[in-house]
Amino acid sequence: MHDLVVVGAGPYGLSVAAHAAAHGLGPLTFGRPMESWHAMPTGMFLKSEPWASHLSDPAGAYGLDAYAAGQGVRAEHGVPLPVSFFASYGDWFARQAVPTVDERLIASVAPAPEGFLLTTEDGEALRSRTVALAVGVLPFLEVPGPLRHLPRRYVTHSSHHGELDALAGRDVTVVGAGQAALETAALLAEAGAAAVRIVARAGRLHWNTLPPALDRGVWPALRAPHTGLGCGWRNKLYADTPGVFRRLPAPTRARLFDSALGPAGAWWLRERFAAVADVRLGHRIASAAVTGDERLRLDVEGPEGATVLETDHVVAATGFVPSLDRAGVLDPRLRSALRTVGPVRAPETGALFESSWPGLFLAGLLTAPSYGPSMRFVFGAGYTAGRLVKGVRRRLGAGGGGGAAGRPRSGGRAAPVGA
Repeated sequence: MHDLVVVGAGPYGLSVAAHAAAHGLGPLTFGRPMESWHAMPTGMFLKSEPWASHLSDPAGAYGLDAYAAGQGVRAEHGVPLPVSFFASYGDWFARQAVPTVDERLIASVAPAPEGFLLTTEDGEALRSRTVALAVGVLPFLEVPGPLRHLPRRYVTHSSHHGELDALAGRDVTVVGAGQAALETAALLAEAGAAAVRIVARAGRLHWNTLPPALDRGVWPALRAPHTGLGCGWRNKLYADTPGVFRRLPAPTRARLFDSALGPAGAWWLRERFAAVADVRLGHRIASAAVTGDERLRLDVEGPEGATVLETDHVVAATGFVPSLDRAGVLDPRLRSALRTVGPVRAPETGALFESSWPGLFLAGLLTAPSYGPSMRFVFGAGYTAGRLVKGVRRRLGAGGGGGAAGRPRSGGRAAPVGA
């Protein structure tokens, strides 16, 4: 019986595991470290500032700045870092701060006496008193309804793509108006797509501005303080006080979750995006079908009425919805028992990130409807990890269970039930 199993090895899962290890809990972490970050196309950059992109360990010894210094790279404010560099940083963090990473995926988390029964993708079973679910964003990807019935040959989500070379020479329609949509469209143009267009419900594109200097005098800093989510007092409240957000009335939280930090492109992308000439704002796809010549026919509704658009492929860069219905790793009995919050039916997250099922803790996007928009970004891992592990220790009893000695390092296997 383990004290804690962490399901997921992205920024949140690795941060939780690092804090748990520092408290002697001997966590076992499952997942391929930083997998979704490694899968992103070459040429993508972090939108967040380097100082707001640290994974979290209790001593603060393994921040992005420490890794960059070791690589001879300057992690500077206002200078975007490649996503590939950040993914490599996460790998380094895992080696330094996380004692055990098993790269198998967890297929199921089910309730069991004294805790949980977890089953790996290859059928091995193990038991744990507590579980931290940190599965990232990929289970929650959102594709517009009219496109969901189409095979992946014709429609993909932006998170499905590594390199975009396979779409070179093709006519591609990107749906969305946020960073993922705008950057994907720019990369497609650079990769040699025959035509690239944006179709978005938004009436206009929003662009972040060049961030002001960190040291800019007292008055400018008071008017619009820097935060890990951007400048401004509203962002500072989201960044610094997720616990206050959790205490807001449920309708207020739902409204802020839908509206806060809405779609916008990074300042450094704007010049590259100029290569995308066909931008159709205020439009939505009403229906879609494959034509006789193996193309897609899109019926599009816009300010001037309905139009028909033919394209070879659609990339839906339409974000993620943290609905409990999409958390397929949770056994149906467990899913149906959890209390939910908001119209998206996210699991309600109480104090110290524990769900309504004792011993099941949540991290990352699933907690955003409870704790606010910072949980949609790497930045939120710093707030989450220490508090979640405090909750685990409290659930286990004072001082935690200590964990078993001699567990394998990366790639090792956990002891099966009954071993």
